[in-house]
Amino acid sequence: MENVSIVRNFILVGFNESFNYRITLFSLTLLYYCMILFFNISLIAIIISDEDLHEPMYILLCSFCFNGLYGTTGFYPKFLLDLLSPAPEISYAGCLLQALVMYSFACCELSILAVMAYDRYLAICRPLHYHSLMSKRRLSQLVCFSWLTPFCIFSINVGLTSRLKLCGNNLQKLFCVNWVIVKLACSEADTFSNQAVSYIIILIYCFHGFFIIWTYMHLIRTCVRSKDDSRKFMQTCLPHLISMITFLVVIVFDLMYMRFGSTDLPQGLQNFIAIEFLLIPPLMNPLIYGFKLTKIRNRILLLIHGGRK
Repeated sequence: MENVSIVRNFILVGFNESFNYRITLFSLTLLYYCMILFFNISLIAIIISDEDLHEPMYILLCSFCFNGLYGTTGFYPKFLLDLLSPAPEISYAGCLLQALVMYSFACCELSILAVMAYDRYLAICRPLHYHSLMSKRRLSQLVCFSWLTPFCIFSINVGLTSRLKLCGNNLQKLFCVNWVIVKLACSEADTFSNQAVSYIIILIYCFHGFFIIWTYMHLIRTCVRSKDDSRKFMQTCLPHLISMITFLVVIVFDLMYMRFGSTDLPQGLQNFIAIEFLLIPPLMNPLIYGFKLTKIRNRILLLIHGGRK
């Protein structure tokens, strides 16, 4: 039996079926990652450089893009190296770090979506109190909350995982996931605290999801009464709603499959399900916000036309 004292590396078994076309996969993945970097960094640069965009909604969007860069940087560089490696593996410490990044990225995304929903609720439903309720200090507190809370919670979770004795080092994934590491524990009794903390975390972020849904139900009820509010909803809330629905569908599907899904599916399909949340939202979010939000779209058009001159 192996235990934590001698498990120094994990073997990423999810790559087994990708070696026949790994050069093609490497090229496409590198191109896709470059697109994610370009669109997210461009949107961040536009918001930072334009003082007219230094408003809560755009600052939260900037934080959203930073989180996209954070999460994808925790996956794509290592994934690209593994595609070129004859035996993809990751160190024990590196695996725990990657698990921390993946989980904190996903939950930070949900926290930012909740803060953005609160911001739109104040802007549309309580416009006269918006600037007093969404002050710079309050905005800073909310942004810190959306970043630090997931990081602290999952530091505890990963810390609990690090104490487990493991009886195996094969991960049926392309990257490290805390729950998959926990399932390698020699004794199921040792994983009770991990499971308890995991369910508490799921409960906390379910409340985030319910808060977002409640907020949008209230927003929709308010907006149907006024054409002006309806226009504001379609302009500023629709991108957020699309991002939220996409992210929730992708992440819930991945969690349900990871916990209860069948292992009889082809490895390629299992891999796609596992990395959906790293494929779709990080590229889709800057594109949706860039094209839909008028101020950002106008700024992009101004840069394009200015560049042509």
